[in-house]
Amino acid sequence: MPGFGSALLGAVSLVALGATAATAQTPSWCAGKDIVVFSGGPSGGTFNSIIDKGALQAAADTGANVKIVYSDWNFEQMVTQFRDMIGQTPDGIAMMGHPGDSALMPLAEQAAAAGIKVMYMNVDVPEVRAKTGSGFVGASLYDQGRALAAETLRLAGDKLQKGDTAIIMSRWEAGNRAQRELGLADALEEWGMKVVKLQEAEGASADQMLQLPVLTSAVLSNSNVKLIGYPGGPWVSAAPVFMDSMGIKPGQIIGVGFDIGQGVKESLESGHMMVTADQQPYLQGYMPVLSLCQQLVYQLAPLNVDTGSGFVTADNVSGVATLANEGYR
Repeated sequence: MPGFGSALLGAVSLVALGATAATAQTPSWCAGKDIVVFSGGPSGGTFNSIIDKGALQAAADTGANVKIVYSDWNFEQMVTQFRDMIGQTPDGIAMMGHPGDSALMPLAEQAAAAGIKVMYMNVDVPEVRAKTGSGFVGASLYDQGRALAAETLRLAGDKLQKGDTAIIMSRWEAGNRAQRELGLADALEEWGMKVVKLQEAEGASADQMLQLPVLTSAVLSNSNVKLIGYPGGPWVSAAPVFMDSMGIKPGQIIGVGFDIGQGVKESLESGHMMVTADQQPYLQGYMPVLSLCQQLVYQLAPLNVDTGSGFVTADNVSGVATLANEGYR
């Protein structure tokens, strides 16, 4: 064995002597590239502002010129803005997939024909990506929904019974966007719960309080409601307000949902929320900009990144609470 070690050391020394030392990557290596990032929601929104932080950090790290577009979670507005941004011929676009494959396909093909690189984020559009060769950064939504259902049933134990009612809120008309709530609903139904798919009220994606009359009516109209599924971080943060407005005590109805962010710690520690699934929106802002720069400068293939990372409960929320309140988680 001493002979092997000596031979290995000699080989390493020869390589080191004959090799040229690597140098640090050039600062601002993506300078001069114009990239448009779709934030999804309103300026300052509690969820999409985390995406903004990621995108702006990527701009600082790469030197790219990043422009952020806000859409108030209005899918038709996203399509119109996507068309407008293509007309401005930037080098790359990080586009929200919420409008779905059918709505985005013609514009995606137009962008490809114009030589504009496009990455999709937050909501996947598999048909568009298969046709245009684009990448995606976000959670595998349907799988994340089913995983949340499994974790919910594990944590709830005998607090949930077959035949109990679950109210799951989503934009159910938007097939691509609703995949994670659909995964949650399907898994709970398969287990034996009755699931009520409650449509989001118009404008409630941006202002959750618009949902209060709709949710109150659904709770009053359905017997034995034991669980409510919330469709995003701002909704999770609003859960105590919803429940307090209806006179429902913590734990009387189990709350589960998706995403973390400002206010989620309070919802979990108050007992109005039991668990939420994290999809790391900071990465959804950062990685598309990075991938677009890599495609534009180094001709690398687009990235496909699953940002779904696990679950947050009252037991572990303290570890991310500060970062959530600072707008990074």
